[in-house]
Amino acid sequence: MKHTMYGLYVLLLGALVVPMSGFASGAQEEPAAADGSGEDSVEMTTVDFAEVGWLDIQATTATTRVVLDALGYDTTSTTVSVPLAYEGMASGELDVFLGNWMPSMATIATQYFDDGSVEQYALNLEGAKYTLAVPTYVADDGLDSFSDIADFGEELEYQIHGIEAGNDGNLLIQTMIDEDAFGLGDFQVVDSSEAGMLAEVRGRSREDEPIVFLGWEPHPMNTFLDMTYLTGGDDYFGPNLGAAEVYTNIRTGFAAEYPNLGQFFENLEFTLSMENEIMTAINDGADARDAAADWLRDNPAILQEWLDGVQAVDGSSGLATVEAALEI
Repeated sequence: MKHTMYGLYVLLLGALVVPMSGFASGAQEEPAAADGSGEDSVEMTTVDFAEVGWLDIQATTATTRVVLDALGYDTTSTTVSVPLAYEGMASGELDVFLGNWMPSMATIATQYFDDGSVEQYALNLEGAKYTLAVPTYVADDGLDSFSDIADFGEELEYQIHGIEAGNDGNLLIQTMIDEDAFGLGDFQVVDSSEAGMLAEVRGRSREDEPIVFLGWEPHPMNTFLDMTYLTGGDDYFGPNLGAAEVYTNIRTGFAAEYPNLGQFFENLEFTLSMENEIMTAINDGADARDAAADWLRDNPAILQEWLDGVQAVDGSSGLATVEAALEI
């Protein structure tokens, strides 16, 4: 294993690597034909995914792994911070990250695109958004814009609630604080996790207490919370309430080494409704891969798009193979 910051991290947190088909190595295999598949077989490898503890990326990664498993590939998924996801791809120890939210993640990701170690390979979701939000009762009290936050400083205990330390949203909040944008110089970011932040929001909402937090869509929070996205944050989170696009990122060279997988990831696009439905099932207690497989069985037409020009590892039709595996 390469002696990188990422590699040392994974050695310490190896229990977070979750194999789907019995192979859990982080090292890359050389392309090889599947046993007994003949001359028409495609390249075989283990696809190593980065996850970052966000429900939407858990949903999309699980769905993608269900399809790749059915095609005959092995997959693993490692949960790390966003910076370590990019370090892992740059070092060649991770292959794919489905959660490159742009433009908010530019502060972390762009250096890897610029140095050529990671490819911003394909757009996988349009219509997302990512910015600060409040419970609607707080907006009704007059805090409905970034410029209003400082006026509620005492009630908010001079805190803005984020998710895990090092993620792009927390960094943008810290930048606003450092620059005293909107008079936020006395505030601090509360680092937590997606689940921890949302638990805090729910707890305060029960008491009608004010809170400012990171909000995004797609996510079930838009259903189980009565929430309002703040206006006026265009210079930091982008226009139109933090309008975002999400990209599939891969380690440089991955698609060239494994063109069948390159075609698959080029085809792979999600929708807001799809992600919301799978995330809601997971949030209600379903296993992520079970929720993903159930959604695919109920919506099989999407497989025709994803598997156009894609073969199974044994060289057979990718679409027919996945449909058979999922009993569609």
